[in-house]
Order: sequence, then C-alpha cells, then structure tokens
Amino acid sequence: MPAPVPWSLDWCDDGELAAQDRFDLLQTLVVCETPEAQPSLIAAIETLTVTQLSVVGTDDVTGLCA
Repeated sequence: MPAPVPWSLDWCDDGELAAQDRFDLLQTLVVCETPEAQPSLIAAIETLTVTQLSVVGTDDVTGLCA
C-alpha cells in the first residue's frame, strides 16, 4: 500500500485529517514502522469511532479497490 500523498489529504473543518485519510495513513505506518512502534499505531486505529470506520467502509471507497 503506497503512503497517502500529503498534498491530496482531505481535512475536516475542525482541522483534523479526514477519516479515510487518517485510516490509510495509520495503516501505511503500521506496515513500515518498527515492531516497537506498531502497537501504538494499532491503538490509534482502534480509537477511530464506529461512525468514522463506517465512512471508510462505504461502497464508494471499497468499490475503488475492487
């Protein structure tokens, strides 16, 4: 999985990274980080709310991967 391109990231009105980009970035970091750093990144993914994860799992997003 290639890392998200910084200039194509989507930001929310509150200044936070959009749910899809946050999820993609965390997944990318988990794969390439050291085993010592991976648990904290996985914990960060686990803090995403159910609402944020449901946005990530929409047909539009998953359809792009098919």
